[in-house]
Amino acid sequence: MNPLVTIVIPFYNDPYLQEAIESALSQTYRPLEVIVVNDGSKRETEELYRLERTGRARVVHQPNRGTAGALNAGFRLAAGQYAAWLSSDDRFHPEKVEKQVRFMLQSGCSISHTAFRRMNGEGIAEKNPVVLPAGSMLQFYRSLLLSNTVNGCTVMMTRTLFDRMGGFNERLPYTHDYELWFRIVLSGYPIGYLPEPLTDYRVHAAMGTVKHGPAIERELESLRRLYVPRLQSMLATLERGT
Repeated sequence: MNPLVTIVIPFYNDPYLQEAIESALSQTYRPLEVIVVNDGSKRETEELYRLERTGRARVVHQPNRGTAGALNAGFRLAAGQYAAWLSSDDRFHPEKVEKQVRFMLQSGCSISHTAFRRMNGEGIAEKNPVVLPAGSMLQFYRSLLLSNTVNGCTVMMTRTLFDRMGGFNERLPYTHDYELWFRIVLSGYPIGYLPEPLTDYRVHAAMGTVKHGPAIERELESLRRLYVPRLQSMLATLERGT
């Protein structure tokens, strides 16, 4: 039997929620569980009430804790062996879960990410996808020294790994994903990569990376001071062994 997969959608005052939910529910893969975490939204909640009435997905309500807190709540409630993250302003391609689960089962990875396409506020996706250059795992680790090369909404991981890592750091409002990738890599878990665009990532004026640039930079500097030396040390050890 196929392993159960949970899709977690953190939500806060986002007009694109319905599109994200429909893309999750339209997956070709089964069995599938969809959990929407309402992180204290004050508007755009009509779709949540419809979901609760129909039972098409599970809706969890909580006071506002930020994206990391919403993700932690959803992942900890997930019944799936695998869990995926979908932001409420993005959308999955119909075969996203099916192809990624197959890739993870074949590769044996506990976590993986994929290529993606950018789209605008109207949902029109660019023709050319964002695909990482082909290379070794060591080259991927080197890329993490410079920037977050893992788009969180393309990630799928096992619940076992999530629990082992202790989830996302809720003290980091904007860089909780990058920080978790550092911890996972430094703990010895390779992050697999499927170079196929299976998610559409929405770029719009209200997104956090546009609105909170200075705060994000401060968090990034703090992460680099903490993790870059440790990752450089790990890389040096791995390179000596090759």
